[in-house]
Amino acid sequence: MVEPLLVGSAVVFPVLNQAEIYFSIVQRKVLRPNEFPDLDTLEHQLLAFGRRYEQIAGPFQWKFTRADLDRLAHRLDLPATKVA
Repeated sequence: MVEPLLVGSAVVFPVLNQAEIYFSIVQRKVLRPNEFPDLDTLEHQLLAFGRRYEQIAGPFQWKFTRADLDRLAHRLDLPATKVA
């Protein structure tokens, strides 16, 4: 069982975050509306993507820094008329 981490006031489940990222990638790279004539074709495409992704996946190079987060939080605290 995955232990939750306490971050600030939020509880974060690292495995859930990884699953959300993976399915976001699947949605962008594999799933397109009305592209699959039947469920067998969809299954084949998803499994093929999964096998390929296992070979090419690597750590993400996150570019959103703590300073970026601080700037965003400060911007969000400003009244709407001041945010540009």
